[in-house]
Order: sequence, then structure tokens, then C-alpha cells
Amino acid sequence: MGGTMDGTKQQRRGNTRQRIQDVALELFAEQGYEKTSLREIAERLDVTKAALYYHFKTKEEIIVSLFEDLTQPIQDLIEWGRQQPHTLETKREIIRRYSDALDGAAPLFRFMQENQATVRELRIGDTFKSRMTGLRDIIIDPESSLTDQVRCISALFTLHAGMFVMQDMESDPEERRKAVLEVAIDLVTQADRGSRGH
Repeated sequence: MGGTMDGTKQQRRGNTRQRIQDVALELFAEQGYEKTSLREIAERLDVTKAALYYHFKTKEEIIVSLFEDLTQPIQDLIEWGRQQPHTLETKREIIRRYSDALDGAAPLFRFMQENQATVRELRIGDTFKSRMTGLRDIIIDPESSLTDQVRCISALFTLHAGMFVMQDMESDPEERRKAVLEVAIDLVTQADRGSRGH
């Protein structure tokens, strides 16, 4: 499972369109979305503005395309989850794969957190909400208790907390990711026990 994610990161670097996306995201992180111009992105890439323009006409197009590319694994995960039996193993696998997808898209999510007004304007937030709702519907058993439903939703948000809230904590990022994943899996496991009446 982890192998496919690494493959995607490798592919991302070679391709011009993706190099533009990566460099734009770096510049947005360094100096803010509003203050970054297409010209600066072209300069950092060492290409002409015309070459950049061939791929993207505006900064908005860069961010929207990045969002679509980097959150596609989440959409694929929802499609996959809808075809699986509603078992604890499926839920654990969804949590594992979602953790990988978030890891692959971490710079984008940091951008979204730091530029919430832009995200609202570009309607990226709406798409993300609908993806979160899709995941929530797969991971929750409608017949389980409210407490267990909250546990399942909390598992998803635990992964988000690991990415945002804990990023400045003194710990190894990989160790932190493992710990966060363990807690998220514990939550769905506990919810499953509750719904089976153990």
C-alpha cells in the first residue's frame, strides 16, 4: 500500500505541470498567496511567463488543480470503501489509507489552513467537505450508538490533528504519524466493539 504513494511522489517531480504546482505551493507558503505573482513562480522555475501560462492562466488555476490532484486519492478511497463489506477491517484500512493520502497532501492542507479566506473563495473547501462527508458515511454504522459514531468521526479528525496541531511538537514526524494512526485505529476498533455490544 505504501509503495503506490511513494511512486506518486516520484512521478510528481518529473512533470512540468507538477513542478509548477510544487514551486507555487512553496512560494505561497513562504510569502503568502496574495503576495505571490505568476511572474515570481516563473522566475523560481526558471521558465518564461509564457511557458507557465501554457499550463496555468492564473494562481487560482494552480491551487484548484493542486487540490484536485492531491485529493484524488481521497476520492479513490471513498469509491473503494463504498464497495467493501462494512467490517472493522475495512474501516481500519480506510484509516490507514487516509493517513497516507493526508501525508501525501500535507503541504496543500497546510496552505488550506493558513489561507482559509482564499480556500472559501475558490470553493475548494466545499469539495473537501463533501469528501469528508463521503468518508464519514462509509466509516459510520448508522445503527451504532451516538457515542460510537462520534468515535468513528473522531478517528478522522485525529489524523487531521496529527497533521496540523502536532506539527510543531518535539517529536520525530514518522513516530508521530504512527502514534496518531494507532490512536485513530483504536477509536474505530472501540466503536466496533460497542456496536457489537461487547
